[in-house]
Amino acid sequence: LFFDCQAVISKVDAATRRVLSRFGAFVRQRAKSSIRKRRKPAPPGFPPSSHTGLLKKFIFFGYDTGRKSVVIGPAKLGGKGRGQAPSLLEYGGGMTLNRRGKSRRVNYQARPYMGPAFEKEQPRLPALWRGSIK
Repeated sequence: LFFDCQAVISKVDAATRRVLSRFGAFVRQRAKSSIRKRRKPAPPGFPPSSHTGLLKKFIFFGYDTGRKSVVIGPAKLGGKGRGQAPSLLEYGGGMTLNRRGKSRRVNYQARPYMGPAFEKEQPRLPALWRGSIK
């Protein structure tokens, strides 16, 4: 038997990209669908409410070829304080708001949406790998 190392490596790399990209798409979709559009804020510990639709719209995934991994999550939104919003929603924490020349410290309670989406989709990962390398 002849074992072609480069052919096996290229098949494994292609399968890894395909499987992890599909997994990223599933986690992204689950996170987006967990965010409800409503006027009131979500209770702490539940996925956040979408008031403007920006958070839902800017959740992406991408395959990192260098590390052979997938990155899933919200893009950093521009504007004053908006760049911290996705992280504050996921983990909670505090920030200083500056409005009309006045500063005040605001604390946010966690409303996780990416972690629970990942946890719910993780059991599907072995089935995605099954039969992926041919």
